[in-house]
Amino acid sequence: MTSADQHTVAIGLSAAIVSVTEEQPSVLVVRHSESGSDALPFGPFDPLQHRTLESGLRKWVGEQTYLDLGYAEQLYTFGDRGRHEMKSGEGPRIVSVGYLALTRQCGELKAPDTLWRDWYRYFPWEDWRSEKPAVIGDAIAPALKAFIKDAPDEPTAELRRDRMRLCFGLDGLAWDEEKVLERYELLYEAGVVLECARDGRPNAKPTLPFGIGMLFDHRRILATAISRLRGKMKYRPVVFELMPPTFTLLELQRTVEAISGVRLHKQNFRRLVEGQGLVEGTGKVSALSRGRPAELFRFRREVLRERPSPGLRLGARRAG
Repeated sequence: MTSADQHTVAIGLSAAIVSVTEEQPSVLVVRHSESGSDALPFGPFDPLQHRTLESGLRKWVGEQTYLDLGYAEQLYTFGDRGRHEMKSGEGPRIVSVGYLALTRQCGELKAPDTLWRDWYRYFPWEDWRSEKPAVIGDAIAPALKAFIKDAPDEPTAELRRDRMRLCFGLDGLAWDEEKVLERYELLYEAGVVLECARDGRPNAKPTLPFGIGMLFDHRRILATAISRLRGKMKYRPVVFELMPPTFTLLELQRTVEAISGVRLHKQNFRRLVEGQGLVEGTGKVSALSRGRPAELFRFRREVLRERPSPGLRLGARRAG
């Protein structure tokens, strides 16, 4: 590596492209041939060819995945030293601008080495739709207690203990589905996710079962995207970017549950959606193969002009 490389900063663009199909929240990944790892679609920003960061993102995502992005928003800028190195000390410093994009899956992917992955394979502790994930009690809590025990002093131990309780809803505290990034970062600091060993952290324990790792810091970017989406759909109707033009209220509820990772009370959810004027009936019913046909609804785009923050606040959860 030359002296010029040490002082060079390059701008990259990373996209967490999210979809929901059959109650499964998925992220579009590219299988990296050299490492065998999953990666988010990413590429360089070219200031001569790309008028804006977002136009650059859309251009190379289209070239790399053959997808025409719809809704997209900037997440965060990721610039930690070493975040984009295959080997220590290689190449210039990469500063990546992360984006969250939402789309509907339409047929099979045609781009090579590109596939949809269930995002809970990377964060298995985030899916509470059936029950509290067993990995929290079986592996995460013991690992974090060991992390607390290894603290250099009591104030640090107390801080770690508070973070563990707040992040994972332990000792009687409620689970907060938006703390996806905080949970991942705590596990990283404790040395129990795969990326710790790859990054050379001295306390790394790479054999523990804490989700599938991703290339570079892409799992951190994905955690940021999930946190943003879970929070934003409570005050903006972004979930409808993932829905077909018409849908049943149960299909809408299952999509919200897939993203949030928690089950909702059916009747309360329906009252919430209809009471906020987010949807309107089409006068048609779904052609279900079994059971009673359900009414089809569509998103009322007029709601965007009617009030500043229409969304789906998840206060109506299923008991138990």
